[in-house]
Amino acid sequence: MKNKWLNFFYGSVKLKVQGRGVERFINACLRNGIYIWSVRKQSENTATFFILLKDVPRMRTVVRKSECKIFFIGRSGFPFLVKRTIKNSGFVIGLLLFFTVVFLLSNMVWDMRVQGAKPETEYRILKELKQMGVERGAFQFLLAPPETIQQKLTERIETITWVGVELKGTTFYFQVVEKKKPKEPEKIPVRHLVAKKKAVITNMFVEEGQPLVSVHDYVTKGQVLVSGIIGTEGKTKLVPARGKIFGETWYKSSVVLPLNAVFHVFTGKYIEKDYITGKFFSIPVKGFKNPQFKHYKIEKQKKAFRFWRWELPIFYERVIYRETEEVKRTYSWNEAFQKAKEIARNELKTKLEEDASIKGEKVLHAVRENGKVKVEIHYQVIENIAIPQPIVQGD
Repeated sequence: MKNKWLNFFYGSVKLKVQGRGVERFINACLRNGIYIWSVRKQSENTATFFILLKDVPRMRTVVRKSECKIFFIGRSGFPFLVKRTIKNSGFVIGLLLFFTVVFLLSNMVWDMRVQGAKPETEYRILKELKQMGVERGAFQFLLAPPETIQQKLTERIETITWVGVELKGTTFYFQVVEKKKPKEPEKIPVRHLVAKKKAVITNMFVEEGQPLVSVHDYVTKGQVLVSGIIGTEGKTKLVPARGKIFGETWYKSSVVLPLNAVFHVFTGKYIEKDYITGKFFSIPVKGFKNPQFKHYKIEKQKKAFRFWRWELPIFYERVIYRETEEVKRTYSWNEAFQKAKEIARNELKTKLEEDASIKGEKVLHAVRENGKVKVEIHYQVIENIAIPQPIVQGD
């Protein structure tokens, strides 16, 4: 196999030898260091064989000292291939240009279709896309991923609820869902308002229904607060009870906070490096300097090149090196205690509704052990404790 590749690289010719003493001629070639292979005897005085192109001058010397004549009947190998290529350079250049143009056109954006949007919304979408560089004639591998385009469109255009972004071949498809006018309020079925947890009533705002409790009353979970049955005995009417019943409820939170911690944060500095990559190669095309950051995180974005309708196993890869720095955080006992209280309060607020408020707090337990602060806090909260309960037959 090795000799075949060398023969192809150096080039070889096929010779036909005629005359007396063909065997002596071949032996003379071998004695002069001429490499011969694939010897075929055609008749008593005729034979064919191959030699390397570089041995042709020495072959001529051997021929002059023999009674044989040689004829060149074939040639192959890299030198002849180059010669033919140069001879047909116009065709080769045209073929290369054709594939180059098709390759570039296959990786460009040629159409953008917006579906499900009104004309004015479609105009705004196309305008925003142009600002992001997404337009006809743009190279696909230089654009942001569809997920990023989707997020930016949703953030910048307030009239749309959702937009789906999909790239098929050389066409971007945008499926838009616009915000609709609020629907008329649905008809509320008849119901009671009951307590969702135990509490002490602090305030009541009843829009419809019969209140069954008063301020300062202690109620338990599931107790009816506002009845959807109104009227006197024998003349009752069922209504959807509505209103807000605020009560004092109680929560308990526990927080564990280390006094010493080490973490990494982004500094905002970064460098980008672009590559054309495949399974066995990676060619840099932009950003040749290596990052000088001591600590950094790597973010990769990869897009496949296309040829016509096929996706090639070759990618345009963007590697972003974002600098990070190590931050050491150390709390004193008092700082850790205050921070733990702040964390506990914020965690509680995420569980409460917007109209709820924290009335008071009391630290039940605070201790330092194993380099950590453990805090347990009791909270008094004012919140709406009323939830609807449908009225069933027999109530």
